[in-house]
Amino acid sequence: MAKFLASSLAPLVLMVCFSVAGHAQTEITIVTPLPTKESFDKIIPGFEAKTGYKVKVTIGTGVGTKDQAARGEPFDVFVILPPYPAALASGNLVADSKTTLGEFVMALTVKKGAPRPDISTADAVRRTLLAAKSAATVDPNEGSVGVAALAMFEKLGIAEQMKSKMKFVRTGGVIGTSVASGESEIGLGPYASDLLGNRNADLDVVGALPREASTPTDIDAFVATHAKDAAAARALVQYLASPEAQAIYKEHLIQPAR
Repeated sequence: MAKFLASSLAPLVLMVCFSVAGHAQTEITIVTPLPTKESFDKIIPGFEAKTGYKVKVTIGTGVGTKDQAARGEPFDVFVILPPYPAALASGNLVADSKTTLGEFVMALTVKKGAPRPDISTADAVRRTLLAAKSAATVDPNEGSVGVAALAMFEKLGIAEQMKSKMKFVRTGGVIGTSVASGESEIGLGPYASDLLGNRNADLDVVGALPREASTPTDIDAFVATHAKDAAAARALVQYLASPEAQAIYKEHLIQPAR
């Protein structure tokens, strides 16, 4: 009887071993904007431990990742920030796989020791921006923070008034440098999650801007149409939106998806 059971179980054991080995050999590639890096560094290992899949993360920019999606670069999962009409039109993204992971919220900064402006309401933010002599943000052609800043000006009805006082820089880090040096009176960005644990002693992070003033930026994940293993890619996207992931996003000042 024991011999019979052993011979019967052998194929099942082999199937399980092959299944686990198959997962272990599957590498999912994902490209994602820099502001997600610290959160993903904590989230991805949990996914790998639960599934046996391996994940290779490539860090890009808010503008660059959607351009990569539009070009059809060989990633299994793309994390991109709106707007992204070219990426959708390219046919390189599985449209119904769109999953919003969370929201980035823009922060406002001033030089350490300067008066802290009121940003509690949309009206207060409008007054602060109009009163500022100069402001720095990321060039909208380089990063999503700049796109969000221009959208905020439109939303507040002050786009024309802000044109002459804006300084556009290449990265969120340069915003802080411009403000800390006194070159710019206020900084619009980077995101609050980027400024967690700010190490610039000359920079004061006033706080995140209210939704009524600055619409948060969605963080959207898509499975690529050319994903090597679509099921594995979907599993990763689902995990990135899971309660376990949401708890880590919250630690990094990324708001839950609405």
